[in-house]
Amino acid sequence: MSGSGAEAEATAIHISSSNSELVQRVKAMNHVDCSEEKKKSLRARYFYGIIFLITNLTAWFIRDYGHTIFPPLYYKKACGIRGRDCFQTLGVLRVSLGCFIFFFLMFLTTFSTRKLYEASNKWHSGWWALKFSFLVVSMVVSFFIPPGFIQIYGELARIGAGIFLLLQLVSVIEFIRWWNKYWAPDEQSKQSCSIALFTSTIFYVASMCGIVFMYYFYAPRASCSLNIFFITWTAVLLIVMMAMSLHSKVNRGLLSSGIMAAYVVFLCWSAIRSEPADDKCNIQKPENGHGDWTTILGFLIAIGAIVMATFSTGIDSKSFQFRKDEVKLEDDIRYNYGFFHIIFSLGAMYFAMLFISWNLQNSASKWSIDVGWASTWVKIINEWFAASIYMWKLIAPVVKQPKESVQQINDTNSP
Repeated sequence: MSGSGAEAEATAIHISSSNSELVQRVKAMNHVDCSEEKKKSLRARYFYGIIFLITNLTAWFIRDYGHTIFPPLYYKKACGIRGRDCFQTLGVLRVSLGCFIFFFLMFLTTFSTRKLYEASNKWHSGWWALKFSFLVVSMVVSFFIPPGFIQIYGELARIGAGIFLLLQLVSVIEFIRWWNKYWAPDEQSKQSCSIALFTSTIFYVASMCGIVFMYYFYAPRASCSLNIFFITWTAVLLIVMMAMSLHSKVNRGLLSSGIMAAYVVFLCWSAIRSEPADDKCNIQKPENGHGDWTTILGFLIAIGAIVMATFSTGIDSKSFQFRKDEVKLEDDIRYNYGFFHIIFSLGAMYFAMLFISWNLQNSASKWSIDVGWASTWVKIINEWFAASIYMWKLIAPVVKQPKESVQQINDTNSP
């Protein structure tokens, strides 16, 4: 009996050890699978960015050269006589619509994805041949849609582009807040304070130089009253943001306000640069409208900026979460797929507005992007929104603070 009991006990130990080894192997395999799926999902972001870049270049090509390269290939019922409704402004909107359809359907098929082992994760990170075929089909189908529906899409694209700009502003401001925390994590550390002070000084000096630069080049005479107003108001916003950031009840330091000041000055400069070429208050604009190498280089940089702005906003879903302290598990997705694709679908509307300068009636000139009074005012309003959102984020904790806490602070500060 004792011998058989010992054998049974040894068998049980052997089985338990085998089970534990099996469990460890399964865990190791799951870890490998999760690690591989993470890499695929992270790589997928760049593939989508490349698709978006190709779509931007396609829209530019259709706008500037479509009517000379593809004259016999258009569908007369949708494109009209000589294809005028499939090239230039409406051509850009058709390409934009095809891109929007692609990314919006990607949003519908992936927005509920939470785990790396779900089938929708594999769809997001793979099946590229099928998805590229679907993108091409969505592009082609958009050129068979009657121009009346394309005009309606153009009006909706204005709204979508405005939403995209607001989301981008929130993302930029959250990035500035993160940068402020990263460079000044310890208020007691002299080294951290020195780095923060040095960095904020650079940004403020750059902002002031930008203001002087704009006065010199874009407001050379008193008749340039609109440019003078834009630049002066930007300078006022810089002073207000700095004063609010240094207020005793806010006390956020100079770093974040310095970065925001540089961003606001950049938006003002970009807005003034978008003014029409025949404006007399811009001595830097070339007299001819031909595409020289500086114009082409600026155009390509602008397209790269569109793609980067869309990409960086798309992967920044944390800035729009109510709970930012959630712990990520091993098999959780690394970023929100639904948010990523909806940002790219809004980005499709945004690049359409830039290529047609927010004007659905007149076509933009070759090698131009986001030029015209409509573009100027959109950027100026975008600048004012950016400053307003930032200032609200500065004072919101003070405004929302209970009256009892404010009274305690005042009692503490009083002698």
